[in-house]
Amino acid sequence: MKRRELLQGLAALVPASSVLGHYSAVAAPLRKKVKITDLKAMVIGRPGGNTLVRIDTDAGITGYGEAYWGFGVKDVMMGYLRDAIMGEDPLDIDPLYTKMIFRTGGAGAIGGVTVTAISGVEIALWDLAGRLLGQPVCKLLGGQYRTGVLAYLTTGPADFLDPASCREWAAMVKEHRYGFTAVKTDIRRLGYPEENLYETVLDSPHGYNRQLTNQDLDNNTKGFANVREALGPDFGIAVHTHWELDWSDALNLARAVAAMRPMWLEDPLPPEFCDSWVKLTEESPIPILTGENLYTRRGFMPFIVHQGCHIVQIDIPKSGGLLESKKIADLADIFDMPVCAHNAIGPLGCIASAHCAASIRDFKGHELALSPPLGPTASETHELTWGFYQGDPSKAWEQFVIHEGPLVKDGRILVPDKPGLGVEPNPDYIRGHLAPGETWWG
Repeated sequence: MKRRELLQGLAALVPASSVLGHYSAVAAPLRKKVKITDLKAMVIGRPGGNTLVRIDTDAGITGYGEAYWGFGVKDVMMGYLRDAIMGEDPLDIDPLYTKMIFRTGGAGAIGGVTVTAISGVEIALWDLAGRLLGQPVCKLLGGQYRTGVLAYLTTGPADFLDPASCREWAAMVKEHRYGFTAVKTDIRRLGYPEENLYETVLDSPHGYNRQLTNQDLDNNTKGFANVREALGPDFGIAVHTHWELDWSDALNLARAVAAMRPMWLEDPLPPEFCDSWVKLTEESPIPILTGENLYTRRGFMPFIVHQGCHIVQIDIPKSGGLLESKKIADLADIFDMPVCAHNAIGPLGCIASAHCAASIRDFKGHELALSPPLGPTASETHELTWGFYQGDPSKAWEQFVIHEGPLVKDGRILVPDKPGLGVEPNPDYIRGHLAPGETWWG
């Protein structure tokens, strides 16, 4: 047997049995003594916005979760998943996850809206388990490596080709009350203006092709140099793309921004695994990161086993939930790959994700996507998938959940030490931010 074949076999085996020893021991006294009596869900923000999920039990204890936005997520929960878990022991989380995967087989099961919905329910099961057992979720996932998870803010200057604009933006980032020490900033693409002469159904230069012009490369070299100069030598900077390049221009971009020493280049190629990911990873002068559009450990396995990236980025509330993400991280650990968390969800899902991140040994950074209006638009009203806000979104973000103490401090998402997730939906805020036609736990 070849070495790679042996490693593939071992990699498939280890994560499945690696994390639940402590949980099984703690849960044993309550096994088969509590039953699930209901699952409820409601969409917040806008139509197709994030879905909150609630699981009730005959013990009078409730668990809460949050699933990513997307039309159909609530339908999957109520049409498939509710019946799958009704009457079951809520502590049988992994068997219930497997049951939900099988129950949604005809609707997708291994990715997309079905796994998104399952992830939200799985998070609620972990919150419920923590409340029943009197322990924070991170303790049940194998133990807690850290009390706070490094957060990076997704943001960028109004004009990153203008050094003054970059300095103004950098000052606002550094002055933010959350104390950020890292950011993620989009690349800029002009596209090919001459292609506007031809008919196209696409309305963005990102769609015309997957190429960068020399001017694009020069602009990003200059722009990210300005960002580095404005933030300083020790501030973390990630270069953000949206699965939009071919492999040769992804490599050109990596070389163009290498001098400013970014934390990583994110999602440069389309999400599916192919040998181009391996070639790019081997030749890039900076770390390559991917994973936000991958689902379950099987989606991540080829990238990890075949070294298709340097850093794995799991979207924990979307990729299968907390335990599945822990299994992905354990697989990455075998190959000495650090883990990051993509996170564009609301506060409940973010805190759930942070619990999982706290249980991962080699964890590098966690996105905090507040979509902050740093600058002239700060006084305007803005829409997110978890509601509307005006001014500083971090204030609305904190109002979304009932919690004790700060949620973010010194550039870290703080992991609550209360049973379960340590937070729950705030009815005073959420009742005013339900999607049109939704009712409270309708």
